[in-house]
Amino acid sequence: MYTLDNWRKSSYSGAGDGDSCVEIAHRHPHIAIRDSKVPTHATLTFPTPTFTTFIEALKQHPHP
Repeated sequence: MYTLDNWRKSSYSGAGDGDSCVEIAHRHPHIAIRDSKVPTHATLTFPTPTFTTFIEALKQHPHP
């Protein structure tokens, strides 16, 4: 179970649409992801190494 204090918003959350982003929580050995607009809805959970590989791939191929 992930508690509220475990969740972090994206550093790209800014003014205006700052609530329209994803949040992550780290609970070894997994990373959980949820939509910040509806935090009580479904959560995606991935093994930490899988999530790390995904983030590294995003950094190598940024969206235009």
